[in-house]
Amino acid sequence: MLEIEVEMMKASELKQILAEKFFVAELADINGRNRKGRDHELYLKIASESIPGICAYLNKELGYPLILMFANDEQIQNSCFGVYYVFADRQEALLVVMKTSVSPDKMEMPSVSNIIQAAAAYEREIKDLFGIIPVNHPDAKRLVFHSNWPNGVYPLHKAFPAGYRPQRAAEEINFCKVEGEGVYEIPVGPVHAGIIEPGHFRFSVAGEPIINLEAQLYFVHKGIEKLAEQQSIEKCLYISERISGDETFANSLAYCQAIEKIAGIEAPVRAAYIRVIFAELERLTSHLGDLGGVCLDAAYGFATFQFRMIRGWAYALADELCGMRFLRSVNKPGGVRKDFVAGKETSLIVQLDKIRRELEDTVEIIKANSLFIDRIENTGILDQKIAADLNAVGPGGRASGLRYDVRKSFPYAAYSQLKFNIPEHYNGDINCRLNTKIEECFESINLMVQAINQMPSGNVLEPVKSVEPYRFAFGLTEAPRGENIHWLMTGENNTVYRYKIRTPSFCNWPALCHAVKGNIVPDFPLINKSFNLSYAGNDL
Repeated sequence: MLEIEVEMMKASELKQILAEKFFVAELADINGRNRKGRDHELYLKIASESIPGICAYLNKELGYPLILMFANDEQIQNSCFGVYYVFADRQEALLVVMKTSVSPDKMEMPSVSNIIQAAAAYEREIKDLFGIIPVNHPDAKRLVFHSNWPNGVYPLHKAFPAGYRPQRAAEEINFCKVEGEGVYEIPVGPVHAGIIEPGHFRFSVAGEPIINLEAQLYFVHKGIEKLAEQQSIEKCLYISERISGDETFANSLAYCQAIEKIAGIEAPVRAAYIRVIFAELERLTSHLGDLGGVCLDAAYGFATFQFRMIRGWAYALADELCGMRFLRSVNKPGGVRKDFVAGKETSLIVQLDKIRRELEDTVEIIKANSLFIDRIENTGILDQKIAADLNAVGPGGRASGLRYDVRKSFPYAAYSQLKFNIPEHYNGDINCRLNTKIEECFESINLMVQAINQMPSGNVLEPVKSVEPYRFAFGLTEAPRGENIHWLMTGENNTVYRYKIRTPSFCNWPALCHAVKGNIVPDFPLINKSFNLSYAGNDL
């Protein structure tokens, strides 16, 4: 076996090793341009039979997590489908993107779910949307589709018209059965009390302790990836902003990054700092809502309304900046739509200082409440190995010892020019997730103040006038819930050919199902709230 220091591996070295071990070749753009000049992205072409071996090598030997897997209908260009596997070297800021071709005559790919647990959901998604069968998958039942969707109808084939409504079917969805004396099932949802979105949870319990939890989602599936096809790059920006309401800015920023890479432009420096301010404001409002939600489910009324009050102050900041608490119509490919910060610097810093002081006082009070701490400590533990196997991201992963943050590993906007810390926690319980978000609130405030103070003058937009067809690129952001990945391929006449979105909730829903095991049923609302995953962000 070839010996190499993993931490010091460069793209060229890795490419040479993979070429010698697995006979891979560098992948060209569909229109013939190779990816050699693309920073942080190494594209390789692999044969189907090499998939299990190369995935095992990257994941098990080199320790690269599988962060994304998706398919693309490329029959127009090369008469086949493409399946892409994306691994991340988070030390060297490198994405290793492998593509294998699937013939329309044999819609199969070898499953790697027995090697990499994180692949299981991706393979089921590809099977549902494209009809490519993951051979030897341990449980390739439906993921996206429910019992009313007919077999043999695949909406992400280019031949499938966006407005077509297939006939309703009556397929059976099987849940995992846990059998034994005293074991019974508790079905919860999909309709819940309150205004939360729908999701079905099937608990297997013995008394009160939870033995297994299986979640069925996609009740609010919107067909966003299909809606994006053939849309102009400007209209698709509006689609990206509507993936998930409380991650509007993170999603639109990832989309803009991909477009800017394809167009070969960089946003102006001032725009990069403005993007940091909005991204951190979105993180602050999201985390404050999560903190209040955990306190509410623990019947801690005082803390609940403290966090809600502070969140209201943060929303007032958003209103002052752009008049929109969801932060829509701020980003634009090439920068931001206008200079939202000019003339407001002093007011922003005063309000951020007010938020910091009130948050410090509130945190001091709740940490002194032993009854509250006892309720959340050692509850809902997500083991570090399970978190790593499933690629748990964001506060959910960091609370279990995975100190990964896109802003550090793949810096974007102006983050490389700013100082901030990544929280360090290892117990993986509700308390650690709570503390992770508390610390990130303070870091967000500090980042916004730094960005305001260091922001240079200048333009805020470098317009993107056109993009070449069949070019592709990634946009990565650290959304409030974690690593957020958007892959974009352009089409003819400044349109979108394929828009693949993987929000952090897709990775963290399976992690939540593991975190509840061994806890009692009344703990589930608290554990669920401590992750606060997005239904809309998952049910694309």
